[in-house]
Order: sequence, then C-alpha cells, then structure tokens
Amino acid sequence: MKSRRKFTPKFKAQVAIEAIKEHQTIVELSKKYNLHTSQIRDWKRDLTNDSTLVFENGVEKKNQIDDHEKEKEQLFSKIGKLQFELDFLKKALS
Repeated sequence: MKSRRKFTPKFKAQVAIEAIKEHQTIVELSKKYNLHTSQIRDWKRDLTNDSTLVFENGVEKKNQIDDHEKEKEQLFSKIGKLQFELDFLKKALS
C-alpha cells in the first residue's frame, strides 16, 4: 500500500503560480511535477481564493501578534507559579 505524498507549502505555491501564469498547460505541469491535474487545479483555486490574505492590514497582524505575546507571557507566568508550588509541596512531603 502506498503512503500519501506530502508537499510543502512552498512547492504548492510554486506549482499554483506556474498554473496561473499559463505558460504551460495543466497537463504539461502535471507531467512535469508528477501530479494529478485536479491537484494542480485545487492548488490554483486555493491560491486565487486566499490571495487576499497576503495583503491583510498590517495593524490586524500586529494586534494578533501582540495578543499572542500577552497570552504567552501569562502562560509562562502560570508555569513558573505552578513549578514553585510543586517544589514547595515536594519539600513539604520529604
């Protein structure tokens, strides 16, 4: 039984961009990269549908990064507190 091949996002983007450029047909690209034509069409469709994500507002991205950083700091703080309590309880039981 064959295992599924996995492709990197970079490879998918490269193939989809070539398909969008239309210098070669989908059939030629499928032979070149040893892929099924429907796979190339799917990647091309995904790239064209999600292309707006590339041009999202930088402020939104910055806010998301800031939120992740705050959450990360809170989690590290909680880990430190729990580690301190664990050490205290280990000493108390000894």
